[in-house]
Amino acid sequence: AQFVESGGGLVQPGGSLNLSCLASGFTFSRYGASWHRQAPGKERELVAVITNDGGITNYRDSVKGRFTISRDNDKNTLYLQMNSLTPEDTGVYYCYGNYAYGPGTQVTVSS
Repeated sequence: AQFVESGGGLVQPGGSLNLSCLASGFTFSRYGASWHRQAPGKERELVAVITNDGGITNYRDSVKGRFTISRDNDKNTLYLQMNSLTPEDTGVYYCYGNYAYGPGTQVTVSS
């Protein structure tokens, strides 16, 4: 399994970003997937998870109502729409599926 994340960057507090993760090397539609993040000096944490068909999603409490995880199985792509970003959302964001992580994309929220 391989992943390539994109869409990270520098954004001001209150701003939005939409992360994408292109999967390859396995049948994407057969697996649940998730987004994780790791802030400097902290452990990696689960942000959001989605079932293989996209029918069920779940989020960590701190992002509920602000982040939306989705997927397009025809495009082998996982998404994370992030709104109302705060400095506490800063970190490297990783997609995960089929027992593998992508290399990550940096998200920095700062004025």
